[in-house]
Amino acid sequence: MSASPSSPARVPCPCGRRDRRELPLVYAQCCGRYVDDFENTPAPDAESLMRSRYTAFVREQAGYLLATWHASTRPATLDFESGVKWLGLDVRSRSVLDADHAEVEFVARQRSSAGVATRLHERSRFVREEAGLHNRWYYVDGDLN
Repeated sequence: MSASPSSPARVPCPCGRRDRRELPLVYAQCCGRYVDDFENTPAPDAESLMRSRYTAFVREQAGYLLATWHASTRPATLDFESGVKWLGLDVRSRSVLDADHAEVEFVARQRSSAGVATRLHERSRFVREEAGLHNRWYYVDGDLN
C-alpha cells in the first residue's frame, strides 16, 4: 500500500530543507527523525538542530524544544501563541566556531491569529556537550536583528 500525498510520509518538512535535486525533503527524512526520536537520534550539527527546533515550533512540540535548550538558559515552561501560522524559514548563514560551538543566522516568518505578519531574525548560538550515549547540540541563546 503506498502513502497518499497527504500522509505524514509525504508531508514536506516545515524547515524547508531540500535535497540535491532541489526537491523538498519530507518530514520523516528531515527533522522528523530528530524531533520524533530525540533520545536515539540527536541532530548532527547546529544547523540541523536549529531547523528541527523551527519544525518543533511549527508543530507545537514543547518537549523537544525544552530538551534541546541548554540548561543554563532553558525556561521552565514554554507556551505557544494561539493561532500563529508559521510561514517559512530562511537560513542566512552558519558558522562553526570550533568542534563544540556554532552559530546559525536565520529568518523565520509567522502570521498571528489577527493576521499580523512578523519576522524573527536571529543569530543563534549553539553548544555541543556529552549527554548520555551521545554528544548533543543545544540551543543556548541568540541575538535578534
